[in-house]
Amino acid sequence: MANQSNFQMKVTEGNLGYVLQDVPHLTDYIPNLPTYPNPLRFNPAYSVVKQYFVDMDDSVPQKIVVHKDSPRGVHFRRAGPRQKVYFTPEEVNACIVTCGGLCPGLNTVIREIVHSLDYMYGATKVLGIDGGYRGFYSKNTKPLSPKIVNDIHKRGGTILGTSRGGHDTMKIVDSIQDRGINQVYIIGGDGTQKGAAVIYEEIRKRGLKVIVAGIPKTIDNDISVIDQSFGFDTAVEEAQRAINAAHVEAESAENGIGVVKLMGRYSGFIAMYATLASRDVDCCLIPESPFYLEGQGGLFEYIAKRLKENGHMVIVVAEGAGEDLLSAKNEQDASGNKLLQDIGLWLSRRIKEHFSKQQKLPITLKYIDPTYMIRAIPSNASDNVYCTLLAQSAVHGAMSGFTGFTSGLVNGRHTYIPFNRITEQQNKVVITDRMWARLLSSTNQPSFLGRKQLDEAKKEQESQSQLMDDATNIADAKTGNRIKK
Repeated sequence: MANQSNFQMKVTEGNLGYVLQDVPHLTDYIPNLPTYPNPLRFNPAYSVVKQYFVDMDDSVPQKIVVHKDSPRGVHFRRAGPRQKVYFTPEEVNACIVTCGGLCPGLNTVIREIVHSLDYMYGATKVLGIDGGYRGFYSKNTKPLSPKIVNDIHKRGGTILGTSRGGHDTMKIVDSIQDRGINQVYIIGGDGTQKGAAVIYEEIRKRGLKVIVAGIPKTIDNDISVIDQSFGFDTAVEEAQRAINAAHVEAESAENGIGVVKLMGRYSGFIAMYATLASRDVDCCLIPESPFYLEGQGGLFEYIAKRLKENGHMVIVVAEGAGEDLLSAKNEQDASGNKLLQDIGLWLSRRIKEHFSKQQKLPITLKYIDPTYMIRAIPSNASDNVYCTLLAQSAVHGAMSGFTGFTSGLVNGRHTYIPFNRITEQQNKVVITDRMWARLLSSTNQPSFLGRKQLDEAKKEQESQSQLMDDATNIADAKTGNRIKK
């Protein structure tokens, strides 16, 4: 029997270096499934659409910037409705689960899955799994209908509740099988998507006609392959309030310093984009870029310089920044994430100590941590639209028989991405890229990197780029199933 992980991706090669990293389909392991005309043919909402359905050969490139002689590279299947579906409306028995931390937009995704199943496909049986993965086998379910979910997008959090951990594959799949569920929509981050991949493999092993569809969720924007995670825009927008408050406090005091801690356990995207959007930040510290406090070129020296020039300053620090400066804490939460010490409090204390004892410079420091305020708000307009399209794409894929996939935006197009591509690595700020250079030039802060560290960072990025470009090696590593077009 083939390795179970090989079930997560099908690779097709074409001319000019074209590689399609395709998602599984029900017919891969259940032959001769009946198909039905897509109900969208008769849906008044789609009657004005010039082309109802996505062509089966449509695909989206992972890399959009190419040279004239470069290969076409890795592509993903384009999302959207197909002419034939593999479920009748009466047959569909769907469920939705949310896992991990809170994020703006969760309720919008839930709402749109329910509405899409009902209004587009006429499927009315949808269950909400209460409390994350463990809710499959330890809690009650909630019936979901368009009327029940109609206004939930106006609220933060998730009406289904969420939790970390609790993943017991056999119990979960037993529950799915016992309840007669045949479409499972799983909303969560990379750890959740890894769990979804294992659930899909067990379902395939049992030969069940059950779809597993993932919708990627991380407020930190650290899921690889996709352009952006839902909730990220909202988080950056809400972070502006905290930065503005810190700026007002700092500006109103002699030698005022405002320190704002933002989310970003491993990736500093929120801190970076909030800094660029704000224009009130003098220094941004993220996990990807090491920094030091004392000595020439250090943070303390820069703070003294800014206070002398402006009389105040604002520092934004991501929660995972400066971990090498804090004493190690080898503990993990239920999701397997490293438990971090509070870099914001630690940094604030060190700044106060340095300037009161060593510099004899009176400062007024205010520390603001808006983390849970940001996580708990409803999504903004752009994220609401994005959540709607992600949910609709997931439903179209499920009804079309695709399974073992994550619905995600790649180069501005909605796609179906194999689970193992989503979970293979975390997305991080590239400190040798132009975006980080734009931030440094905007704040005028030092990079805190010596020549040796810069060279090492560039070599690491070149190595990662080579791995990305070598699509054939990626495909061989992930699957032994290669098909020539």
